[in-house]
Amino acid sequence: MKKRVLTGITPSGTLHLGNYVGALRPCINQSRNPDLDCFYFLSDLHALIKCQDPERLERSRLQIAATWLAAGLDPEKVTFYRQSDLPETTLLAWMLTCSCSKGLMNRAHAYKAVVEASEAAGEDPDAKATMGLFCYPILMAADILIFNADLVPVGKDQIQHLEMARDIATRFNNTYAPQGKPFFHMPYALVDESLELLPGTDGRKMSKSYDNVIPLFEGGSKALKEMVSRIVTDDRKPGEPKDPDSTSLTQLFKAFSTPEQYALFREELKDGLGWGEAKNRLFNQIEGEIGPMRPRYEKFINEPSVMEDILQAGAAKARKLAAPFVAELVKATGLRSFTQFKGSAHSLGVRKEPAKSRSAGFKQYREQDGTFGFKLVAADGTVLLESAGWKSGAEAGRAVSQLKKSGLQALDALAAVKIPQGVTREQLAAAFSSLA
Repeated sequence: MKKRVLTGITPSGTLHLGNYVGALRPCINQSRNPDLDCFYFLSDLHALIKCQDPERLERSRLQIAATWLAAGLDPEKVTFYRQSDLPETTLLAWMLTCSCSKGLMNRAHAYKAVVEASEAAGEDPDAKATMGLFCYPILMAADILIFNADLVPVGKDQIQHLEMARDIATRFNNTYAPQGKPFFHMPYALVDESLELLPGTDGRKMSKSYDNVIPLFEGGSKALKEMVSRIVTDDRKPGEPKDPDSTSLTQLFKAFSTPEQYALFREELKDGLGWGEAKNRLFNQIEGEIGPMRPRYEKFINEPSVMEDILQAGAAKARKLAAPFVAELVKATGLRSFTQFKGSAHSLGVRKEPAKSRSAGFKQYREQDGTFGFKLVAADGTVLLESAGWKSGAEAGRAVSQLKKSGLQALDALAAVKIPQGVTREQLAAAFSSLA
């Protein structure tokens, strides 16, 4: 049986080279592994935690979806969807929230960081903590557990969220399937120890907050070359030996080269390769991999309806798995259709009346001319006797009493009572018997 792998990218901005190397490229490679069943999604609900700019969020969703596809993701071979197109996720998140302890959420690194920052600023500890931030690990758990993913590619800073997802899953299993087969099995973090955080132009972690990112597609080849030229190096001249570890240029080269190319590059720096030529070689290495993707990216950006169709098809594929599973969980919690109720009137404290069997019966009425009449109607609605023209209701009532008491014998003595065509005396006898 294939292992399920799941990961999402939050669309809160445009992707840069660090995102590509650390997340996107490994996922594309995994998607080509025939032994894996891969689920990739735009975690746009998570984006609302940090981004309340509708235009920015809309633009980012478009750009990141185009980036996935341009980088080589085949939507026919994976399940590729938007988080917000899968309503079962939020339903599951609420059910998990109701069985998750607040104490577990108090320990989340992101929440603690916000609290500590507020306290350091002399503010109320929760001044900048939204419920979205506080409950983020639960929604992440729902993303994972809704497909019972086996492996979740994450950075080391996200391992805590996988541990929380297992805690949340265990608590739900213990509550709603204490003796039976557990609903969730345990997901595990997939951390590639060989991957290092890609440094930016200044040597620090590549991040927009440091203004040191190298763009992936934004600005094209020109912007890529310009940012590579900004990578900080020392002032050693061409011909002078260089320390390969003194600049982030070397580590960036490693991310886009073979081990042999990387080893040669380091030796050439030690032998005096000029920084300008070294940056030009780095640009060519990156452009060799990213350049062919750029036209595909532009094509998807300019055809958003094509991407919408792809994502809607992915959402339909995801719902085929998620909807029946969540329906099973809903049923387990007691949120069932009343038609599936297994209790009894006694268990509800309601006195249950004995069922009444259907039988024939008389119906009396008054005609428009003021006279009175009655009918004998079988259990199935068939009219077995008809009588009309009685001067008073009392007279009609006495006739009905005679028929109830004596049946066919009374019928023969009541000339005003008629038997409709097709009704047999056997039917009448059975009807009178049921009256008794």
